[in-house]
Amino acid sequence: MGCKIAVFGTGYLGATHAACMAELGHDVLGVDIDSNKLASLASGKAPFFEPGLDEVLQANIENGRLRFTTSYPEAADADFADIHFIGVATPQKRGEFAADLSYVDSVIADLAPLLTRPATIFGKSTVPVGTAARLQQTVLGLAPARDDVEVAWNPEFLREGYAIRDTLQPDRIVLGIDRERPGRAEQVARQVYSDIIATGVPFLVTSRETAELAKTSANAFLATKISFINAMAEVCDVAGADIIELADAIGYDPRIGRKFLNAGVGFGGGCLPKDIRAFMARAGELGANQALTFLREVDSINMRRRASTVEKTRELVGGSLIGARVAVLGAAFKPDSDDVRDSPALNIAGQIQLQGASVAVYDPKAMENSRRLFPTLEYAVGVAEACIGADITLVLTEWEEFRNLDPAKLKTLVREPRIVDGRNCLDPERWRACGWTYNGLGTR
Repeated sequence: MGCKIAVFGTGYLGATHAACMAELGHDVLGVDIDSNKLASLASGKAPFFEPGLDEVLQANIENGRLRFTTSYPEAADADFADIHFIGVATPQKRGEFAADLSYVDSVIADLAPLLTRPATIFGKSTVPVGTAARLQQTVLGLAPARDDVEVAWNPEFLREGYAIRDTLQPDRIVLGIDRERPGRAEQVARQVYSDIIATGVPFLVTSRETAELAKTSANAFLATKISFINAMAEVCDVAGADIIELADAIGYDPRIGRKFLNAGVGFGGGCLPKDIRAFMARAGELGANQALTFLREVDSINMRRRASTVEKTRELVGGSLIGARVAVLGAAFKPDSDDVRDSPALNIAGQIQLQGASVAVYDPKAMENSRRLFPTLEYAVGVAEACIGADITLVLTEWEEFRNLDPAKLKTLVREPRIVDGRNCLDPERWRACGWTYNGLGTR
């Protein structure tokens, strides 16, 4: 029998989790203060692009297992949910490295006074270690049910573009509970995720602090691996080596692995950049700042990739970008997403425009979001329009559409057949055979 669940926050994380919990057979209520967002979701249309999500939304709205509201009292009603998930954003504070927890705190402040019977609150948002314990104390002071309301942490490990699969078929489920006063959280979580656990997915029960660290440390490790191979790409550029061959050579070592050893313009999005900065900030607050100083260089390497790509582009067009026409293919921070938060592609496009170039951008899904963030850039309706008369073409997001471009056909559109493969996702020999000047990052 399904559970009754309220999910607070209907952005990328919250909407995906709500839809997937309904897909598992639970009765789910998505809660948000943004009525426009809720109207879109209630119609079966997510306000962002994620493959497969609209179909899951529509199916579960139609079967009655999923609905949306702005009402906290409705979500906390004694006849509805006693299981609450927090899936709101934790962005970087303006002018600081630390995470902004105001949205998480707001959910607790509004929800806790309405909890008059035993309930379990599961945090899914990425938060600094120690947040769950602090929120538990807040709940004790606000909730009429007091000790009968338990705060546990159940971090998400979603990859944009694979969020449905990562929720319904995860690598693992991590649950952090209060080890000193264990309540019903583990029992409730096992019920919520029973169908997933039955398939053999590991279910790890830890302290709340360990669960909070599981997400931030995973992101820090991935960021470190990406920046490491990008640092090696810089060495390859000056040494005459090839980063793809190097990544293959070291990736066969099972202690290292080939995944995330793809050099390029670096990582972006709404998670890795802000999460590693928040991790550094929290370590400093705890007096362990020396332990994570290496993450400053990880962040620095990542940002340097953007500047070096701009420099490479300027050199290839003759030393100055003034008056050059540049085609930028890709705006989202990764393929199969319309997310442009901290996007290397848009950042590079903006820097090139500031140096005097005319920049035309095309992305299969992220055009609307790009226009909002960088309204001064020129936006094309397709690859052909972006590349007409281009002095140089930059591939900055590895969409399949770009991987499969016909270099011979594209050559008839551009002014100069020069290409910078910012993701090392094209076949250099194929492009060179068609008369293009091909330039990868760290490749020969």
